[in-house]
Amino acid sequence: MSDQQWNVMVTGGAGYVGSVLIPKLLAAGHKATVLDLFMYGPVFDEIRNNPNLRLVKGDIRDPAAVDEALRGNNAVIHLACISNDPSFELDPALGKSINYDCFRPLVRASKKAGIKRFIYASSSSVYGVKNEPEVTEELACEPLTDYSKFKAMCEVDLAEEAASGFVTCTVRPATVCGYAPRQRLDVVVNILTNLAVNTGRIRVFGGTQRRPNLHIDDMADAYLFLLQQDDRKIDGKFYNIGYENHSLMKIADIVKSVVGGDIGIVVEPTDDLRSYHVSSEKIRRELGFEPKRTIEQAVSGLVDAFKTGRLPDSLNDPRYFNIKMMQNLSLK
Repeated sequence: MSDQQWNVMVTGGAGYVGSVLIPKLLAAGHKATVLDLFMYGPVFDEIRNNPNLRLVKGDIRDPAAVDEALRGNNAVIHLACISNDPSFELDPALGKSINYDCFRPLVRASKKAGIKRFIYASSSSVYGVKNEPEVTEELACEPLTDYSKFKAMCEVDLAEEAASGFVTCTVRPATVCGYAPRQRLDVVVNILTNLAVNTGRIRVFGGTQRRPNLHIDDMADAYLFLLQQDDRKIDGKFYNIGYENHSLMKIADIVKSVVGGDIGIVVEPTDDLRSYHVSSEKIRRELGFEPKRTIEQAVSGLVDAFKTGRLPDSLNDPRYFNIKMMQNLSLK
């Protein structure tokens, strides 16, 4: 473990995970540069004047913006992407341009700029659907969608760009949940909590499908944790990061119990009964990282945000829903 203070460039740093990660990086004594389009508005009002924070409004497909954001940094955490299957399928060419085509140029620009550590946010969806009870990093990637296929292809590209003094680490996160300054309400735990609090009714499609979940604070803590690891421990490694693999019906029951009151659960049929589940034993065994926060805590944090007015118009405002926002902005 190292207590090195890093200068970190975070792509997509104004997104869902980034909005939680950036304040944590600053609180831990690191310097942070955010490269983002800021499509969802300002998210760093409370820390905007922190001298260790630099905000670069730009597109990761723009080499000049990338070079500007890399300036003065020695680490990269790459979060930026079109971040779920429906959003990707809205405009596959756009998704490919952001999620894949600019990835190797970003890695090469990072090496040229003297970046010493590059942490890549892949996805646990790269495994596809597995029958094994424990989906470990040793199993083959068999992605089922373009979104997950390009995530897996970036992993290969990063491995091919390996170089002495350029330490790389890939994480395959579970679905993130919980409250953040830049809120998403289009991921499963957050969707169900929004419906329970604001309509009194939860709709579950299917219910038997299993989904891996991870509290957003644990996700951000994992990135901080990886920055502290010695080079030799993480270089070239892949780590699943998740906590609880529950069925959709179990998640609905958790939401209902935390929200309280007379919440109805309506089960509707679906053709999509894919189950995803991951084992996070490797990062615990090799590095000692374990998530600490439960789905119940994620739901509770969201309920508090709804009740205190931090998420107004949560059923309709497009800023909470990636696909709606992309449709509104006509991003190209």
